[in-house]
Amino acid sequence: MDTANGVDGQGADASGGGLSRRHAMGLLGTAGAGAAAVPLLGATPAAAAGPSASPAFHPSPDSGGASPVQGLHLTFGPEPSTQMNVSWITDGAVKRPRVLFGTLEHGLGSSAEASTRTYQDGKSGRTVHVHHAELKRLAPGTDYVYLVSHDGAAPDSGMFKTAPRGRAPLTFTSFGDQSAPQVTWAADGTVALDANSTPATKDIVVGIEQVAPLFHLLNGDLCYANLDVDRVRTWNNFFTNNTRSARFRPWMPAAGNHEIEADNGPIGLGAYQTYFDLPSTETDAELRNLWYAFTAGAVRVIVLQNDDLALQDGGDVYVHGYSGGRQLAFLEKELKAARASRDIDWIVVAMHQVMVSSSDANGADLGLRQAYGPLFDKYGVDLVVCGHEHNYERSLAVRGVVAGSETLTPNPASRRTDSIDTTHGTVHMVLGGGGVSGTTNQSFFKDGTAKVLTEVSATAGANGKRTPTYVKEQAVWMGSRDVEHPYGFAAFTVDPGRHPGDTTTMHVTYYNVNKPNGDLSVFEKFSLHRRRSDGGR
Repeated sequence: MDTANGVDGQGADASGGGLSRRHAMGLLGTAGAGAAAVPLLGATPAAAAGPSASPAFHPSPDSGGASPVQGLHLTFGPEPSTQMNVSWITDGAVKRPRVLFGTLEHGLGSSAEASTRTYQDGKSGRTVHVHHAELKRLAPGTDYVYLVSHDGAAPDSGMFKTAPRGRAPLTFTSFGDQSAPQVTWAADGTVALDANSTPATKDIVVGIEQVAPLFHLLNGDLCYANLDVDRVRTWNNFFTNNTRSARFRPWMPAAGNHEIEADNGPIGLGAYQTYFDLPSTETDAELRNLWYAFTAGAVRVIVLQNDDLALQDGGDVYVHGYSGGRQLAFLEKELKAARASRDIDWIVVAMHQVMVSSSDANGADLGLRQAYGPLFDKYGVDLVVCGHEHNYERSLAVRGVVAGSETLTPNPASRRTDSIDTTHGTVHMVLGGGGVSGTTNQSFFKDGTAKVLTEVSATAGANGKRTPTYVKEQAVWMGSRDVEHPYGFAAFTVDPGRHPGDTTTMHVTYYNVNKPNGDLSVFEKFSLHRRRSDGGR
């Protein structure tokens, strides 16, 4: 729980239970010194600074044997301008997991106890312990430092910036379909790669840190642990890779079909639901953390779990319809409130499976078009970011459907691809180049067509999956696609405008992450714009 000292007080000495600015800088090393000015590419282990001035952290030889802090990562709390969740993993149970936090100016004068969640992996029988601490009463738009630990373990550290309150410039990034860039043991005891692993899985994290966004949207198929012999090791590899960024800025995930793992929870999402602490309002424990929403500046982000509504059978277990309509009701409630608010300009939806695709891979899903399309149109969703197809593609602004189309083909509202007024329609971006090996940019249809999954068989076929039926359509909604490069991510920079009723602009850059060295290049830039919601109506 939070101490009464608060983040606005001066750094305390050892007797007060806090750390001075000097000690905070020492524990954070060179990463802490430059955090306010430059992107951070790594954190110095806190133990390297020597003894702490605070009795809150006192690793000692006689209490050894505790699992170290692993996979440190951040997610936003329900109010991103004042709340941040800090999470980490251990191999076993630990005592007194906790966080010290504060500002570089005033020191680590506040603390928060962490709660622990566990799940037992259904394949290996191993129990995973994940610790989540909610930091509260933070100041909006402010840089913070923090240390995490538990009894008998050296502390680890990070920094973050809270979201601004009200309209302010900000940048966020997004990609999906990442995997994990480490080796594992194969079933026969030989060394093997994690499923779908490539060097780009690591390089893209460095790319995100070069942009240094306020937050990152990770659009499903995080690590493909369901395909590996050792699922727990793969999740650890995923967090080990991503903590180089996720300890400094929230990585806000959507669960994809490869997060559905056999025998892990009622619908296979128990591992995902344990590893992340997300601002979910769902009261049913079985559905917790699967959909949620948050606000940063004047941007409302709504994150969905699409296997509930998609027709495709893509996980270890077919779970279509598992929410009984609860997720769709949540979506409409969120969209209605966001579009009615004079404080929200932009509505961004993050999800995994896609409503548009001109790649001969998974294809678009009619189930999503039927469920989401009318709501996206009714409430004027500006942007949808997805993964699933392992390539980059974006649509024109679309609104409604082409009359008489069997596939509910999205209807282009404008042919503009450079400067797009989103009051006319929604732009969909397929961002599935997060590092996965099975890329599909080479599979784009070249005749202006696309395919849509319109139904699946009632029972599974010989491959254990329900057989899909596809129908071709004319891809009249097609805007841009990258046929040359498989890997990359998008960055979105919001210019809120200056006065009520001004035009607000979202500047979008799609970066390629290039072979063999992971350097970035710009594939394309474009902008979205709309009138602010605080003007006269």
